[in-house]
Amino acid sequence: MQKMLKNVKLLFLNYKRINLPIEIKGKKNWIKDQMNRILLILLLFTMCLSACVKSTDVVAQVNAQAIIDGKIISTYLKNNNLPEQHVDTTGVCYIINTPGTGNDLYTSSTQVTVGYTGQQLMTNETLGPLFAQTSNFHPSFVLGSVIRGWQLGIEGSKIQTGGTVTLYLPSRYAYGPFPQPDIGLPANAVLVFQITIYSVTN
Repeated sequence: MQKMLKNVKLLFLNYKRINLPIEIKGKKNWIKDQMNRILLILLLFTMCLSACVKSTDVVAQVNAQAIIDGKIISTYLKNNNLPEQHVDTTGVCYIINTPGTGNDLYTSSTQVTVGYTGQQLMTNETLGPLFAQTSNFHPSFVLGSVIRGWQLGIEGSKIQTGGTVTLYLPSRYAYGPFPQPDIGLPANAVLVFQITIYSVTN
């Protein structure tokens, strides 16, 4: 009987010794898990809120720069008595110097062989030095691979083989806020291209 009681007592003590700490540890882990979940939700909420604010800031900056670019282009064209022809509402302007011949339609996969010069339109409405110029060699480009301003300007003006066009590109359709030190262009450069179309291949 004494031996039996001793065993019962030991089993009872073992039960308490083993189970009580496990219960406390379980509660701590549950509380810790809940806190981690709350912190994770708060972190994700903060990140989303921050992304929304940054996105709004970027849109506001792009819109503000678009107004600046538009004024630079409009003032230059007005001061030089040049006609202002727009591609839709993009702010890209073009002047057809020679329309060329043909009836080619442009798509993003159209290949054009061109000659061109490129200059920056400065904030004081003067043209900067040439930053790009082709010589006797006329490069070919797939239209979808060139800067967006070329795509909009060439397609919008419907210039044909043998034709020449002058494009006035707001910075967002050229290199945007990214400076191009290799060719001497600052961030948000408004660009002017004189382009001759030598051939169009669809």
